[in-house]
Amino acid sequence: MAQMDGARQPQAVVFDFGGVLFNWQPAKLIQSVLPHLASNDQQALDLAARVFESFVPGSDWSEFDRGALSWDEVRDKIAHRTGLSGRDVHCLMEAIPPHLAPIPGTVDWLHRLSASGMPLYFLSNMPRPYAEFLQREHAFLDRFLAGVFSCDVQQIKPNADIFETAAARFGIQPEQTVFIDDNPHNIKTARALGWRAVQFVNAAQCQSELAELGWL
Repeated sequence: MAQMDGARQPQAVVFDFGGVLFNWQPAKLIQSVLPHLASNDQQALDLAARVFESFVPGSDWSEFDRGALSWDEVRDKIAHRTGLSGRDVHCLMEAIPPHLAPIPGTVDWLHRLSASGMPLYFLSNMPRPYAEFLQREHAFLDRFLAGVFSCDVQQIKPNADIFETAAARFGIQPEQTVFIDDNPHNIKTARALGWRAVQFVNAAQCQSELAELGWL
């Protein structure tokens, strides 16, 4: 069965955003915005873990992603929980849109896939302010036929329900769809639900792995 699946071209490709199509390096972000609190790599990693709590469902930032917390609410919760000042948390949040710069290799690949006629979709954990920013600033997102942001459906990866919502909205069959994400927990859920999931490290690695599998 694996060989049969590998030989069959997918009907669609679904991309994650942060860490795949757009830069997302929380520790580096913290070092650039709060150098007085993170003067070295380890301090930055530790502070990122405290602020973002590994993005596990139910955490403050995950609830912001899900649309369940407003900007002010998540700022205040993070400040209270971590001991950071509200101003520092606000500055960190304000710095995220410019940090989410397009990753050239993935954008080039996206254009090639689109030109080949491959249907493209996205599935992203993203709070509304950043989702609106990305859609406003990046015309290449019109290459996607449709997409699901966590904030719009009040669901969150790696939970199964958001994958089911995406498949229904896109009108796709998971077993005939390639899913690309940098988060291993999201990959695990996708595979359990039958998606052809590949963990993204960089565009060259991902394309090579997909070619070896015979999926693209």
